[in-house]
Amino acid sequence: METLELTRVESTSVSRKWLAFALCVVAYTLSGTVSTLMSVYLPVAIPELKGAAVSEAELGEIGAYVNAIFLYGWMCGGLLFGVVSDRIGRKKSLTLVTALYGVSTCLVTIVPDWYSLLAIRFTAGMGVGGVLLITTVYISEIWDVRSKAVILGILAVCFPIGIVTTGSLNLLFSDWRTAFGIGLIPVVAALLIFLLLPESDRWKGIKQVRDGQKGSEGIFDAENRPNVIKGSLIFGAVLIGLWGIFSWLPTWAQSLLASGQDGQKERGLLMILLGMGGITGGIFSGILINRFGKKNTLIATFTGCVVLCGVLFITNRTFSSIIYIETAMLAFCFGISQGALSSYIPELFPVAVRGTATGFCFNVGRFFTATAVFFIGSLVTVLGGFGNALLVFSLPFLVALFVTFRSK
Repeated sequence: METLELTRVESTSVSRKWLAFALCVVAYTLSGTVSTLMSVYLPVAIPELKGAAVSEAELGEIGAYVNAIFLYGWMCGGLLFGVVSDRIGRKKSLTLVTALYGVSTCLVTIVPDWYSLLAIRFTAGMGVGGVLLITTVYISEIWDVRSKAVILGILAVCFPIGIVTTGSLNLLFSDWRTAFGIGLIPVVAALLIFLLLPESDRWKGIKQVRDGQKGSEGIFDAENRPNVIKGSLIFGAVLIGLWGIFSWLPTWAQSLLASGQDGQKERGLLMILLGMGGITGGIFSGILINRFGKKNTLIATFTGCVVLCGVLFITNRTFSSIIYIETAMLAFCFGISQGALSSYIPELFPVAVRGTATGFCFNVGRFFTATAVFFIGSLVTVLGGFGNALLVFSLPFLVALFVTFRSK
């Protein structure tokens, strides 16, 4: 089966590859926007949906539900649609998941209360989880080997570009419902994906072989199991740290401001910096991998994440301009990690189970991520503030660093 993968000549034309990449960029970028848009509007959306002012503790509790349910949906979507893409193909699956998160985002514009918001954010999370998985697998299968690491690094930076869009929307629209109208764009993108994109030739070739066999290869077979465990531990640990910080950084910044300041400007600029730092890191990730190798790049990146988290959350007790610089540096490390892992994880597995195995590695840790993010509301009370609670989320990077260091 792997011989077929290696010797098969990819027939997708250059122009169609770039068209596929362009539409994947749109789907991937807007998934970043959809993922973080509620976080930046949380301090104004929750009071409106409740119809009354809320305390910091109550905001933390309700916000934890909203952020956690999105991540649970992301996990379910990543696990489910990885299997689906191995069965029905990359193109059809990508159409489905892009439309799913687009429609769900549009529905937020008419959501009546925060309970309904939970259901809609769950389905949006499912779509986003599917998009990030399937676009990565799809591009890795249709692209040339020589430039694959660089192009996947560029694709990975589209998520932080979406975060920049989030910050920009926050600055442009004070009405949070209007901002969620951006969901129309992925709906249109889904239609174009279905009508214009080619299917992966590698997937079609493997499907023909698999259809002629009685058995099928599994992700927990002896050959694949070690890589599944390694990939799940590394990616899962990074997710916990990254999402704990991304989801709550705007609210942490708000807590550092003097009473009476609305924080719209500060929250928006921080989200833009998170995105810009991530973009820069993602662009550099492919170059660093080609120069220093995957393992050395990841070790240096995880070390940087731990150090910068300590600097950001320990040294700042009131809001100052230094927070912008430290946030940008941390986001740069985040961007490198996501670009490097987007290249590293799919290549651990053969095409026959690549969608399922990559989806498992990308998303099994999301259950623990969502649970950890959910309990941050309690950590705020126990540890005495958002800063101390977010500092805890630097610890998972130590786990990722240890597993990477010990891997071959």
